Amino acid sequence: METYGAVNVSLKADPKEGFDAITETAEILKTLLLKSRVTSKKVVASLPNNIVFVTMIEMPELSDKELKDAIEWEARRYVPLPLEEVTLSWSVLRDGSAPSGNKLRVLLTAVPTTVIDNYLKMFKMAGLEPMALEIEALALIRSLVGSRKDSFLIIDVGARNTSLNLVDKGFLRVSRNILVGGETITAGIAEGLRISAVRAEQFKKDLGLSAPAQQIPQSIRPPLDSIKSEITQLINIFEAGGGSIAEIIFAGSGSRLPGLTQYFSDIGPKVGMGDPLKFITFNPQLQANLQQVSLDLSVAIGLAMRE
Repeated sequence: METYGAVNVSLKADPKEGFDAITETAEILKTLLLKSRVTSKKVVASLPNNIVFVTMIEMPELSDKELKDAIEWEARRYVPLPLEEVTLSWSVLRDGSAPSGNKLRVLLTAVPTTVIDNYLKMFKMAGLEPMALEIEALALIRSLVGSRKDSFLIIDVGARNTSLNLVDKGFLRVSRNILVGGETITAGIAEGLRISAVRAEQFKKDLGLSAPAQQIPQSIRPPLDSIKSEITQLINIFEAGGGSIAEIIFAGSGSRLPGLTQYFSDIGPKVGMGDPLKFITFNPQLQANLQQVSLDLSVAIGLAMRE
């Protein structure tokens, strides 16, 4: 790692007339790159899980041309938008896990074309050269687990959304998104303790779930239990098919909650926090600062590691 930078941006739900989110984001990017002293103009960006459709499908063994046509036809059954409005991509998972020798597992991804167009417009305005766009889950696999071949869950808790990603033998099998995040937890603390959002955020960072039981507001539990329920459901489905989850790995800014891993430990598998710094090198003098923001950088580091 040569340099890094981060900025917290909160766009209002009801912006003023004439507000252009693409232009605003491009200006924020230019300022961030300048302050971070980034010299490269090439960029690899992630597509958030909540705007990407991802599913696993089975296809017969076909030639590349036949497979392309068959996948595009099959996609009409799964993608919830007209194919004319999305950009399709797929990867064939050749890991021997297909049910029979004449079947292929295919990871199908669909992104609204307007989203990609907006990304490209933003990068052009920021003076950047886009090299690739990929879903966040793939970047998380790269930065947090590398080449390990067992089965595990990566739980990425963001500000407003949480993604649950089931990885098996190095491949993404399932990716789900739920509308629960760090802001939901903060709001629960503020409501339960009748304090401001600023104080609630500080309470979350300082005490979280490690405070005495009588001090933990009950309203913090529903959002966490929603995540726990989704995790349990995914594990049950996977294990019903003969699989076994070795570990649950938390990442994302919203997972910086003292006592979080203990709260989820009753699910069964080992629970831990991800470490996106373990596969990269950096100036040792940056260690302390990087540790404080490393979970926020999990996706960015995974994108930078892309070959």
